[in-house]
Amino acid sequence: MWVTCPRSRQTSRPRLMSFTLATWNINSVRFRIRQVGMFLDRYAPDILCLQETKCPDDRFPLKPFRSRGYEHVLLNGQKGYHGVAILSRIPFLSTSKRGFCQKGDARHAAVTVADGGDDILIHNFYIPAGGDIPDPTINDKFAHKLAFLDEMTTWLTGPETDRRSILVGDLNVAPLENDVWSHKQLLRIVSHTPIETERLEQVRAAGGWVDAMRRFVPPEEKLYTWWSYRAANWALANKGRRLDHVWVTPHLVDRLESTEVIRATRSWKRPSDHVPVIARIGAA
Repeated sequence: MWVTCPRSRQTSRPRLMSFTLATWNINSVRFRIRQVGMFLDRYAPDILCLQETKCPDDRFPLKPFRSRGYEHVLLNGQKGYHGVAILSRIPFLSTSKRGFCQKGDARHAAVTVADGGDDILIHNFYIPAGGDIPDPTINDKFAHKLAFLDEMTTWLTGPETDRRSILVGDLNVAPLENDVWSHKQLLRIVSHTPIETERLEQVRAAGGWVDAMRRFVPPEEKLYTWWSYRAANWALANKGRRLDHVWVTPHLVDRLESTEVIRATRSWKRPSDHVPVIARIGAA
């Protein structure tokens, strides 16, 4: 884990004004660093949470972030697989990471930022995709995914969530009927099977999390953040899924101002198959 956390000279903890937070499965940060730079130049979130960075910490391309004012960095990466990162213009008060399922995977990072006396905790997750066969008895990857969700349910409850907190990331589950292009056709496809959607709902309910994106887009409307590379014309086919999420605890619900799916990035040269989601948190 690599942490860069310059200290502020201020001794008090001022309450944050409104800020923006973006989450994006970048599918290799080094391969797509140009796209990341374009996104930061156009949208300039205060905090950026990346997943699937596929990069060991000592090879992470920090220079393009620092040149844009993202001086506060938490990395949890590994060579060739997985990996998460949090890059911020706002100083960190503390940082942490957690392992799951005794796998040694780099799939979680968390930071705390000042917001008066209570502060705000931000979790960044990359939940296992689960492979192709939705049967844990014959597919170890799917069993791993379910076990990961079970650990989240046990951990993210009680004192861990009775505070101002935000959870973002590629959760690799499209939980609602209109989070996929065809509920009927995807019921047996990994990411939308009943066992996965039920487990993700258990995580959400255990911590009292609120689905921020669906506060602004009703469940009756289609909402996607991922489109497969396999589609010859992804935009025309529009066979998407909502795999990327923003949740907040009830302590922050009244400060949610908006969420936005940045679909345009899917059309950029050499895109990730995921697109960023931006959430705006208002002042207290």
